[in-house]
Amino acid sequence: MRRREKFVLTAIFLSLLLLVVQYLSLDWRYYGVAGFAVITYFASVFVLWEDLQKHEWLTIVPFPAFYAGAVGLFYFLLPSNFLTRLSILAVFAIGMYAIFLTSNIYSVAKERTIQLLHAAHAIGLWMTLLTSLLFTNTIYSLRLPFYLTCGLIGLVHFPLIFMSLWDVRIEKVVSREVMALTLFLTLLITELALVLSFIPFSVWYYALFIMSFLYVGLSVLRSYLMGRLFVRALMEFLLVAVFIAILFLGFFPLK
Repeated sequence: MRRREKFVLTAIFLSLLLLVVQYLSLDWRYYGVAGFAVITYFASVFVLWEDLQKHEWLTIVPFPAFYAGAVGLFYFLLPSNFLTRLSILAVFAIGMYAIFLTSNIYSVAKERTIQLLHAAHAIGLWMTLLTSLLFTNTIYSLRLPFYLTCGLIGLVHFPLIFMSLWDVRIEKVVSREVMALTLFLTLLITELALVLSFIPFSVWYYALFIMSFLYVGLSVLRSYLMGRLFVRALMEFLLVAVFIAILFLGFFPLK
């Protein structure tokens, strides 16, 4: 069986499994999502096995599981409309297939540069932002105390940021620089989540604001790791950050 056939069949299998999870009783749903994420992790190992190295069990394989967990939790918040849920399943399958392709490119490109690597970086960043959006929306929807909310947001964003920064250089070891930058951006997002907890925005605005901040932060740090963080590029990123802040604070309605 060719790799792409594995990717397609595994994505379809996981989509059907996600549908099954939604029919679990309310008391078992969170356990079901956790189990679904674990199954996705090992399914990713299966489809990427040929070129997979030991360190990639922590740098490449976890991302499909995080994506599955984010979609699985967000799925509970959707209205019980068949077409809506069917559409989410289709989007999930397409997203999972794209993640498998991207992960495969990272795994193959670890010892050589291939032309698809730039496309993989773009898709990987987009899927990271989507996963962040879904996780943040779900966490704020739980209406937890502020310290639990910002703690959970920091907890889910740490691995997302780490994997997004690691794939810039695709190193065989995790450098101290990548780890330090990951901790730095995670701390900023956690602090932002804490501040937002005291501002009466709706849940979607919280999620969109944090996702936008993550986009700017990852763009700056990825450019730095690539050696392309010039003064002009940095000023452009700062202008985007200021524009986003003004947009949210000045134009988005409160609760």
